[in-house]
Amino acid sequence: MTDFHGIIFAYGAESELGSLVSTRTSSSLPFCGRYRLIDFALSSLANAGVNNVGVIMQRDYQSLLDHLGSGKDWDMSRRHGGLRMLPPFGLPEYHTGNYLGTIEALNAVATYIRDIPENHIILMHGNLCANVDLRAAIRQHLENGAEITAVCSRVAPSKQGPRFINGVDGFAKELIFDSSNGNGVASLEMYIISKTLLLSLMDRCKKTNRLHFHRDAILGYLDRGGKIDIYMHEDYARTITTAENYFEANMDMLEAKNRNSIFPSDRPVRTKNHEEVSTYYGESSCVSNSLIADGCIIEGSVENCILFSGVRIAAGAKLKNCILMRGVTVGENAELTNVVGDKYVEISSDTVLTGSVSMPYVIPKGSSL
Repeated sequence: MTDFHGIIFAYGAESELGSLVSTRTSSSLPFCGRYRLIDFALSSLANAGVNNVGVIMQRDYQSLLDHLGSGKDWDMSRRHGGLRMLPPFGLPEYHTGNYLGTIEALNAVATYIRDIPENHIILMHGNLCANVDLRAAIRQHLENGAEITAVCSRVAPSKQGPRFINGVDGFAKELIFDSSNGNGVASLEMYIISKTLLLSLMDRCKKTNRLHFHRDAILGYLDRGGKIDIYMHEDYARTITTAENYFEANMDMLEAKNRNSIFPSDRPVRTKNHEEVSTYYGESSCVSNSLIADGCIIEGSVENCILFSGVRIAAGAKLKNCILMRGVTVGENAELTNVVGDKYVEISSDTVLTGSVSMPYVIPKGSSL
């Protein structure tokens, strides 16, 4: 798709994620044993043939830079175009605090957007766990002649979020923010929009000191008679904004139906390549319904868990419903239930840690217990 350019919002770090985002943005959160959340946005674009992509960042983006590199793992390492990292271009007004809305984030990189040669832009968030068929969405956008196409889901990707009410013509007639009654369809906050219209919305909001894409730009566009087409994403989608839904989304991947929805064979999810040796399973190990990355050593019991590379589980240890990131070590006879261990955590022998599904026990990166 040579006339489409992707922009991924990767600056956010919701406070409800706690220590999981103390040194990273939510877009760079490790997921499902080997991925980062931003891999889904990048892969959706790459699978649709969109290889020119800008990633909007602001702070705490070192882990994101380390993961993305030059973009070659997504076929976005190009001499001209390709993957571009977009800090706020040195503008002092955008280095104080955090972006308060996506319109503010877009205006922080307005010079980049004005120089984009493509006529259509795809806006998406890096913390959305969904494998979207953007090729089909782009085709519908062009066929229906819309200036904006919103990618939506029948199941809300988060507890809160904007929803569109469809008119009889299939186009959105109303945008609402009260999701309690379940009216309309849930926005995935992913949009295909003409570059000209986007710049117009950005300029209009900047002149009136408006910061938010939905409440300010989209509502105003609809009020002025604008038309927004709706593309329905029928598969799995979850926006990661809290430690609870991060835990739930990972646990969802233990079900084959959800895995097949997120990782279809015709739209692969690409990620940074890691060369690891095969995982070692000791004679006393017992593993059931778990996703285990390469490079682990498992000598204990693991049930309903997701383990990243380099995890070490000593003999006698018992794990249930746990997510352990790269390099975590668990000592002998330790018992962990509903635990999220960030990278390089060390858990000593005989330690007992218990969380709940609604409030998993999160261990900060590099901790020793």
